[in-house]
Amino acid sequence: MTMTTPTVEHFPELLLDRTGPCVSIYLPTGRRFPESQQDVVRFRNLLRHAESSLANEMSPDQLTAFTAPLHELAESDRFWSHALDGLAVFLHADFYKVYKLQRAVPERAVVADSFHIKPLLRVMQSADRFQLLAITRDHVRLFQGNRDAVDEIVLHASVPRTLTDALGDEVTDAHTALNSVGQLGHGGAHIAMHAGSGSRKDEIDKDTERFFRVVDRAIVEHHAKHSGMPMVLAALPEHHAVFRGVSHNALLLPDAIAGNPDAFSPEELRQKAWEIVEPRYTARLQGYMDEYGAALPRGLASESLSDVAMAALGGRVRALLVDEDRVVPGRVDRTTAQVSHGELDDPHVDDILDDLAEIVLRMGGDVVMVPRDRMPSITGIAAIYRF
Repeated sequence: MTMTTPTVEHFPELLLDRTGPCVSIYLPTGRRFPESQQDVVRFRNLLRHAESSLANEMSPDQLTAFTAPLHELAESDRFWSHALDGLAVFLHADFYKVYKLQRAVPERAVVADSFHIKPLLRVMQSADRFQLLAITRDHVRLFQGNRDAVDEIVLHASVPRTLTDALGDEVTDAHTALNSVGQLGHGGAHIAMHAGSGSRKDEIDKDTERFFRVVDRAIVEHHAKHSGMPMVLAALPEHHAVFRGVSHNALLLPDAIAGNPDAFSPEELRQKAWEIVEPRYTARLQGYMDEYGAALPRGLASESLSDVAMAALGGRVRALLVDEDRVVPGRVDRTTAQVSHGELDDPHVDDILDDLAEIVLRMGGDVVMVPRDRMPSITGIAAIYRF
C-alpha cells in the first residue's frame, strides 16, 4: 500500500510489537530526470544490504518469499517515475507500507526487532508541516508541505471542488445583476425589480458563504482531523472574513495568504505559507529548549541514555528531544531498560535513540526531532520528565 505522505493516525501501527525481523529502508529520491534515474539502483543496493542481514536468520527460500514485495517494488517503472523527495519502506511478515515523502531522508537500510522510525518522525513533525487550503468561488485545492516543498493532494470525494459541486441548482447566476421585468415608473423610466427581498449581490454573497461552509466541513472531516497539521488559508482578501465566519477548523491559523491563490505558483504558495508557519515552529522548539534548561538543575530532565531509558519505560518522559542526524547503534531492553551498544549489521540491533523515541511515543509522550546545532545535549537526546 502506498501513500503520498504519512499522517499521525498511520503512525501507531508502526509501533506495534512484532515477532521476527522488521525491515526499514529510507532513500532520498529525485523528482526529476536525471536525478531520479539512480533511485531504483540505490534502492536495490539497500535491499541487498537488508537481505545480507536477513540471511543470518532465514533460509534462502524464506528470504525470497519475505522480500518479494520489495523486489516487486524495484521493478515498478511507474512507481519510480512519480517520486517526491524521499522514500520510506517498512516490511514485516504481516505488514508492508511504502511512503513517498516530501523531505529527503538519510539513505539507510535497517533490520531489527522493530521498525526504525526516527527519519520518519522528522518528516512527520507537525511543527514545520502544514496544509494549505486555496479557495475561490470557482476552485478548491488542498496542498500539503513543509519548509522545503509543497504538493497538491487529492481531495476526498466528499469535498466539493467548485461552488456548483456544493450547491448544484441552487447557485445564483453570478452574471445576472438584476432581474428586470420592464415595468414603467414615473416619467416612463424602467424599474429594475430584484428577485427576492435582497439584491442579487446579497444572494451571491450568501452562495459564497454556503459554499465555504460546505467546503470547511468536508475538509475538517476528511483531511484536517486526520493530519493534525496547522492549516493556512489562501483566498481573496474579501473572502477571508467570510470563510472564518463559517469555519469550525480548530487548526486554521489566524494569519492567511491574501490574493487569488490561482495566480500563485505552488512554490510561491509554499514561501508565503512558510512565512506564516515558521514563527510557530521556532517558538515551539525554543519553548522545549527553555523548559529543558529550567528542568535540568531540578532533576526533572536528563541526557543520560540509561537514565532516560528507565524513565521512559516508567512513563515519566513528557517530551524527548532527539538529534535528527545522529545514530547510536544498539538497543533498549523493553523489560529491564538496559541499554546495550552494538553494530547495525546485527538483525537484532537498531538505534538506541530510535528505541527511546518509540518507547516515549508508546507511553504518550512527545518526541521532537531537533537539528544537531540546536540540541541542548551531546548524547543525542534530551528528556523532560513529567515528575
